[in-house]
Amino acid sequence: MIHSSFHAEHLLPDPDAVIFDMDGVIIDSHPAHRRAWRLFLETMGKDVSERDLAFILDGHKRNEILRHFLGKLSDAEVVRYGELKDDFFQRAFLEVKPVSGILQFLQHLRLKGKVLGLATSASAGRTFSTLDRMGIRQHFRAIVTAGDVTQGKPDPAVYRLAHQRLHIDSGNVLVFEDAVAGIHAARHAGLRCAGVASPPLAEGLLSAGAEFVVENFTGLSLSRLKTAPPLGGSGEESLKPYID
Repeated sequence: MIHSSFHAEHLLPDPDAVIFDMDGVIIDSHPAHRRAWRLFLETMGKDVSERDLAFILDGHKRNEILRHFLGKLSDAEVVRYGELKDDFFQRAFLEVKPVSGILQFLQHLRLKGKVLGLATSASAGRTFSTLDRMGIRQHFRAIVTAGDVTQGKPDPAVYRLAHQRLHIDSGNVLVFEDAVAGIHAARHAGLRCAGVASPPLAEGLLSAGAEFVVENFTGLSLSRLKTAPPLGGSGEESLKPYID
């Protein structure tokens, strides 16, 4: 059941650690990914719809996406096609910006003594180049990428590994995710989870198991999570709870 107002201090104790997904949570990369995958698939003779492209934003690893659209591929083909797709993405990479408020929120968490982790389906190369470009790699004690696990989200492996590397009790860890598959992965790893999404997509994340959803991180702090004020200035609450 979903309620539109609540006392968050009863639901969200201060976490000792926070784990972030990257695409759609730390960086607003989804438009660039859509363009890159569409252009790549067109070169492969595949005409895909916007509905089809939703698959790429749901936490899957690159090899899983390639085989989803292109069928059975050898490992060598996965590598070659993956590099071609990355060429398309790199052309749009300079357009990719941080999600609003995330840099300030990371700094806030560090000042409060929180331990931070990153769990992403992106490759190690793209992950570290992104973090270095933004100057935030040093914030994260644990960074888990696609190459560290054999299964992508919704398999919980990526979050289990990030949690293990943080050495924090699971009840004191909060995950921020923007995809239904990622919410499932975090919950199946035994972790609490918050969603990051615009209002039209928030309901899906709440239904998947997110305890609340924020539209972005602008003005967000641990104290605001506890008092659950409306965020984003839209006149609607962008912080909403999930209750089983």
